Amino acid sequence: MTKLELMMSKQTHIHILGICGTFMGGIAAIAKHAGFRVTGCDTNVYPPMSTQLEAQGIELISGFGTEQLELNPDIYVIGNVVTRGNPLMEEILNRNLPYVSGPQWLADTLLRDRWVLGVAGTHGKTTTASMLAWILEHAGLNPGFLIGGVPQNFDISARLTESPFFVIEADEYDTAFFDKRSKFVHYHPRTVVLNNLEFDHADIFADLYAIETQFHHLVRTVPGNGLVVANGREASLERVIKRGCWTPVETFGLLHPSSLPKGEGVNTSGWQIDDENRVTLNGQLQGVLNWDLLGEHNRMNALAALAAARHAGVPVALGLEALGLFKNVKRRMEVKGVVNGITVYDDFAHHPTAIDTTVAGLRHKVGTARILAVLEPRSNTMKLGVMKDALPGSLKDADLVFCYSGNLGWDAKGALAPMGDKAVVLDDLDQLIEAIFTAALPGDQILVMSNGGFGGIHDKLLKKLDK
Repeated sequence: MTKLELMMSKQTHIHILGICGTFMGGIAAIAKHAGFRVTGCDTNVYPPMSTQLEAQGIELISGFGTEQLELNPDIYVIGNVVTRGNPLMEEILNRNLPYVSGPQWLADTLLRDRWVLGVAGTHGKTTTASMLAWILEHAGLNPGFLIGGVPQNFDISARLTESPFFVIEADEYDTAFFDKRSKFVHYHPRTVVLNNLEFDHADIFADLYAIETQFHHLVRTVPGNGLVVANGREASLERVIKRGCWTPVETFGLLHPSSLPKGEGVNTSGWQIDDENRVTLNGQLQGVLNWDLLGEHNRMNALAALAAARHAGVPVALGLEALGLFKNVKRRMEVKGVVNGITVYDDFAHHPTAIDTTVAGLRHKVGTARILAVLEPRSNTMKLGVMKDALPGSLKDADLVFCYSGNLGWDAKGALAPMGDKAVVLDDLDQLIEAIFTAALPGDQILVMSNGGFGGIHDKLLKKLDK
């Protein structure tokens, strides 16, 4: 019997603290599918996550009251939103009850005997993992997956199947209050994508070097018969690999023949894609990528996904065919509506680099049409103001910028002052919506960027524009 079969000889009950986050909610869903009894609690027990979990027969409890100990689960699974001082966690510790982090439980219980394909990086993890899962699905490999968004080809963020293949978004954020390593060190992937690496998560990392150390911990876990797929244009990843790598490495990157010197001096190693979307591997043409996604960052994501899928046995031609049918991820340049000729988009971008590439991608699509960029700096890093000076440059392709400054500990108006009259900064959401409404004209593209719900601004704006 496998370890999982032994555990399931009786129905094991897990109680998840912090169940309503995307990651922990995904663990809950696949644990339920695997036959576990799953209950959980959180401070934010509301739709859509609450309805999704309850529809799967998962009992949810609001808050972290100690009365939940009466559930008497076999083990408590702890999300990284839980801190010391949490009343339920404190009592678990006081009574010496069994507990484990979400990543550790997932790895030990459900991933140990699978071919894990992990997608890591500062940007593009969700999109690349979604591409990879879809390529494997299109190839008939029926992968399981746990992704920090909702791929529109699947309309779910997590599933468990009988397939040996499992795609996971490998996050560098810390595991739990009692385990400060990055989540991804637990997954032990056979195939790993290192999409890019910049400074982020200023609330837990002192500098870029500290994040590079965590990425090297990940590289150390990849077996010799595995594969590291690394962005060949990132000096930070080159430094990570030079620290020591015991696994074959395939690099990927953009190739612009028009801007590179001709002849033998051009490096054609690894995976590359040119301005006409021709994909090559070590200089040999593999095929052409035909799709509607915007931006060079998505072309890089595609190369990474093709390389990882090829390692799992999917021919490149079949991978390209799958990407031609890829529908992207919700909240990635998702059109929320078109009213009176004005298009409103929703995008998850929050780091300056992601903001830059997102706005640039839209600019490439719409040409000279006006772009109204609407920004909520709400990630932990952005709230600290560490990257505030990079914001004006990241928004350079927008015609007007509207920034919500509520709950910020730094001067957003001062940070965006170099943009002059192009930038409007307000700390009242209703006033911000009114300012956008007043400025909007038929043909405008309103790009809303936030890693949160942004107070329902998309629907509120569409309703106001409709009047």
